[in-house]
Amino acid sequence: MSDLIRPDVVDYAEQHSTAVPDHLAVVDESTRRHFPAWGMMVGRQEGRFLELLVFASGATSVLEIGAFTGYSALAMAAGLAPGGRITTLEVDPHHAATTRANVAASPYADVIEVVEGPALASLAALPGPFDLVFIDADKVTYDAYYEGVLPKLSHRGVMVVDNTLQRGDVLEGARTTENGRAIAAFNDKLAADPRVVVAFTTIRDGVTIVRRRSAAPAGG
Repeated sequence: MSDLIRPDVVDYAEQHSTAVPDHLAVVDESTRRHFPAWGMMVGRQEGRFLELLVFASGATSVLEIGAFTGYSALAMAAGLAPGGRITTLEVDPHHAATTRANVAASPYADVIEVVEGPALASLAALPGPFDLVFIDADKVTYDAYYEGVLPKLSHRGVMVVDNTLQRGDVLEGARTTENGRAIAAFNDKLAADPRVVVAFTTIRDGVTIVRRRSAAPAGG
């Protein structure tokens, strides 16, 4: 992913996170084989991190923006509280179909729904509240996703935002890509936003965790 963190250290972290179950190993292998952009998949370390966030929060309503091939949704499903569900949004028809097939072949076919179409339109149609939202989609739209999700977080809900390091392209003096510039501006906004509390972590390509400051529950 990046030399910001030594590759051997990243590999060590991966190998010392709990091994993935068979259904996720199949998704990992098939994604690497059939998708040139397989690096968009969260992988073993971050997948377990997401699962544990879902588990620790007791989440029963999870929203994912950006399904890709379904790895992250399936990872999070293992941490759901009883009766929990995941809704994952995906604009790419091929990615959506792949995710549906991978979900159908997993133990979590009854708790994951794939919604195909532009994420902002899909998000607007979803009432919430959501206990956990994972954002891992087109980077230039992160700010719009953030604003759309924030009022729909549950009382103790958290937002988890992926790829907030952009392989270092967010750093001063870098920012050579549109994504890097967009995420740098997004990161600056979050750090200064009085509505939220933010923890920026260096897990993989950067994972930012956000909660609202307000104690007022969402969704009435």
